[in-house]
Amino acid sequence: MANKATPGSGDGLTRRERQIMEIVHSQGSASARTIHEQLPDPPTYATVRTILRVLLDKGHLRYQRQGKSYIYHPTTDKEVEGRSTLQRVVQSFFAGSVEQAMSCLIDPEENPLDDAELDRLADLIDKARQDKTKKPNK
Repeated sequence: MANKATPGSGDGLTRRERQIMEIVHSQGSASARTIHEQLPDPPTYATVRTILRVLLDKGHLRYQRQGKSYIYHPTTDKEVEGRSTLQRVVQSFFAGSVEQAMSCLIDPEENPLDDAELDRLADLIDKARQDKTKKPNK
């Protein structure tokens, strides 16, 4: 099994690679045929197979042979990939500022949040404050 790169190590994904990873993550595993069928405006089947090989080489996927088919599995869970992607977005688009990224995400006109979501965010902020006071400054 190919596994040459570390997922989330800065290996940017193309739009198609991201679409394929979303399909594999949503199903837990998928064949090339299933992936091809679920892609919006799909490229040729051969192109999908090529992209799968690239994702294997980058370390984002692994595979198992099942009969005559290969079944592709993500090498990390969706949350780990999401965190890595979000960190790159914050660095690229918000100059590393979590505050700027969050203010964009919680804009009440663009993304209205209900009271329960706001309460959970407030709890996360409180926890971050508590954790900060427990750790010595470096």
